Amino acid sequence: MEKLSNPQVTIETIKKYDFAFQKKFGQNFLIDEHVISKIISAAELTKDDMVLEIGPGFGTMTQYLCENAREVVVVEIDKELIPILHDTLSPYDNVTIVNEDILKYDIAALVREKNGGRPIKVVANLPYYITTPIIMGLLESRVPVDNITVMVQKEVALRMQAGPGTKDYGALSLAVQFYAKPYIAANVPPNCFIPRPGVGSAVIRLKLFENPPVNVKDEKFMFSLIRASFNQRRKTLSNSLVNGGIPVTKTQIADALKSMGVSTEIRGEALTLSQFAELSDILCS
Repeated sequence: MEKLSNPQVTIETIKKYDFAFQKKFGQNFLIDEHVISKIISAAELTKDDMVLEIGPGFGTMTQYLCENAREVVVVEIDKELIPILHDTLSPYDNVTIVNEDILKYDIAALVREKNGGRPIKVVANLPYYITTPIIMGLLESRVPVDNITVMVQKEVALRMQAGPGTKDYGALSLAVQFYAKPYIAANVPPNCFIPRPGVGSAVIRLKLFENPPVNVKDEKFMFSLIRASFNQRRKTLSNSLVNGGIPVTKTQIADALKSMGVSTEIRGEALTLSQFAELSDILCS
């Protein structure tokens, strides 16, 4: 069988099944072998690996995953794609096709049953409208995952790897970097997809930490501080926290910042992850 990374084969498959792209599922199928190779390389796949692919579409990337990993499980929400996947992936005996919403799917059970509880690798061409919930769901669940290599909107990838003081730095940057080390492996233009999206894309790999890079007494409280700090990012940190409903006074915040050796007029966008952890611990106590 010819690979679906050949655009002509994808077009023929669309015609064969009279397939209609669903906007509600954010469907833009990858049709570039060079980009797929970069994804496979970034994920550092081996024949010992089990891979979870989210949103396989026609199975374009799945074909390559099956050839590079021990076992592949694909989770696809669109029931219209299931018979197509059974066709395009019929040459491979190491793939399982699941018709399910990934946000409701029990990934922990999958890891236990199919990989003996050992870390899996996650690969996906994610629908842009639901990128953050899927990634944060994977990270926050603390399911055993070695790395997550995903295609996302370019501006989201930039936000994930941004550092303090930059325009892209925000709550998403800090949330991702608490759990993983982000690395942009490739920038991908719209012409690599059918249909073409209206924005540029990027492949980003998130290598998960065994332990978070900072110690914090109350993770939930720290992330509430972070979210409040960026809700009004042009205001000082003190004003943002008070206006954001954090149960502390300006005096308490000022005292905490002084004890950290930080200006009381600082904005949230200037604080590092370790400084947010320190501030959280001080305000908690």
